[in-house]
Amino acid sequence: MGIREDVFFEGGPHKGDLIFNLLLGFTVICLPLTVAAIVRALWLRYRITSRRVSVSGGWLGRDRTDIIYSEIQTIITVPRGLGFWGDMVITLKDGSKLEFRALPRFRDIATYIEDKIAPKGVKSVNTSV
Repeated sequence: MGIREDVFFEGGPHKGDLIFNLLLGFTVICLPLTVAAIVRALWLRYRITSRRVSVSGGWLGRDRTDIIYSEIQTIITVPRGLGFWGDMVITLKDGSKLEFRALPRFRDIATYIEDKIAPKGVKSVNTSV
C-alpha cells in the first residue's frame, strides 16, 4: 500500500482575477490581459498535496508540471487584487522557476509549502505592494 497523499488545495485561478481583467477588457489596450485571464480561468489548475505541487495548464490543460518539496529552494509571493489573490514563484534547486498566477489563498498555500520544506532551510520572500 502506498503513502497517502492529502490534498491541501485544488482549484483554478481566483475568480476576481477574471472579473477584474474582463472589466479592463473594455479598453482596447487591455484586451491581451483579458484574453490571458479567460484562458487561465478555463484551463489552468493548481493542486497542492502533502507530497507534491502540481500545475496543469497549456492548451486545453494538457501540460502538467509536478514538483516535490525537496526540489524547492525559494518561494516568492506577491499580493494582487487588494490581497484577495496573489502570484507565487517557486524557484527550484536547479534554478528553474514555476509561476502561479492569480492563486487564491496564496498566503496559506505559501505557508503550507514552507512548512513542508522548512527542515531543509528554505528561504522565503514575501513582498507587499
